[in-house]
Amino acid sequence: MSRIPCAILGAGGWIGQHFARLLNDHPEFQVEALTGGKSAGRTLGELWQLADVPVPSELGPRRLVQLAPRELAARGVRVVFSALPGSEAGPLETELARRGIAVFSNASSHRMDPGVPLLVPEVNGPALTSRRSGPLLVTNPNCSTAGLVLPLAPLWDRLRPTEVFVATYQALSGAGYPGVPALSVVDNVLPFIPEEEEKMAAEASKILGFRPGNGPGQSRVLAHCVRVPSREGHLEAVTLKVRRPLPAREIVQAWESFHPLEDGRASGGLPTAPEQPVLYLPEEDRPQPLRDRWAGDPTRARGMTVCVGRLRIDGPYVRFILLAHNAVRGGAGGSVLNAEYARYRGALGPGR
Repeated sequence: MSRIPCAILGAGGWIGQHFARLLNDHPEFQVEALTGGKSAGRTLGELWQLADVPVPSELGPRRLVQLAPRELAARGVRVVFSALPGSEAGPLETELARRGIAVFSNASSHRMDPGVPLLVPEVNGPALTSRRSGPLLVTNPNCSTAGLVLPLAPLWDRLRPTEVFVATYQALSGAGYPGVPALSVVDNVLPFIPEEEEKMAAEASKILGFRPGNGPGQSRVLAHCVRVPSREGHLEAVTLKVRRPLPAREIVQAWESFHPLEDGRASGGLPTAPEQPVLYLPEEDRPQPLRDRWAGDPTRARGMTVCVGRLRIDGPYVRFILLAHNAVRGGAGGSVLNAEYARYRGALGPGR
C-alpha cells in the first residue's frame, strides 16, 4: 500500500519534533512538508531539542517552510498533523479540512466541537466511525486527559465511578518549548496551569461518554493540576469513588487484559499501537517519569503505554498512580495513532 503524503504543522516545536521522530520513516505516511512560522528557513536539525532522541535521518536536513492551505493541497498533501498552538490552529485547521485535507490535531481548538471526534482509539474508537460525513478533522485530548482515560476505560462499566479525583504532577515540556522560565521552576512547584483542570473534566466526559454532574447516574471529574520540574512524563494520583468496589486482583486483571486494538495491531495496520496500552507495575515506588515514561512495545510504540501502580482499595475508594508520556501518548503519538486508526478503518481511503 502506497504511503500517504502528509505535512507537519509547527514542526519546530516540542510536539512538532516528536511528530517528526514518529513520521520520519513511517510505513504509511510520507512527509512532504514541515511548516513553521518564525522557524521558517531553518532546518529541523538546527531546531532539534529532544536531548534523548537523535535527529531524524530523513527529516533533519529539511527546511521548515510557510505554506498556505491551498499550497499544501497543490503539493498533494492529503493529511496534516497539527502541532500548532490553540491560538493559531482553529481557523487554519478548518480551512485545511474544507479543502479535503484530513487533519489530525494536537491543538485544543476543536476538541469540544460537536461532530469532531476527540479520539483515543483504545477507548472510543466508534467516535471516528460514527461521525457524520464531510471533511475529516480529528483531535486528541489534552496530555493529562489522555493518560487518565486509558486506565479508566476498562474499569468504567465495572466500577461506575460517581467521582474521579485526580492530582497531576505535570512535566515542564507540557508547556511547550522554551516553556516555563527556569527561575520559576528551580526549587519550586507551580500549583496552577491555566484551563488544564477544566479541560480534564470536559474532555474525559466526552471520551468516556458519561454525563458530567453530581446527580443520580452522573459522574464528575475534580482535578488539581500542578507543574513540577521534570522534563517529560505526567504523573497523576487518581482516586475513584465507586458504586461497587472490586478486589484489587480483578482491577489488575482488567488492565492486563485490555487489548481493544489487537486485531489492527497484529495486522500491521496500527504500528504505533502498543502491545499493552495499560501496564501495571507492582513495585511500591513505581511508576516514575525517569524510569517509565518510554514504556511501550514494539519500538515504534515507545512512550505509548500508560503505566499504573500503587493500587489501593479503601472501602468505596479505588486509588492508584499513573504515568503517561505527555509528548507521545498525550501528544504526537496520540495523533499518529489516530491517523493510523483512520486509515485502518477506511476513513483515509481503502482500509486493510
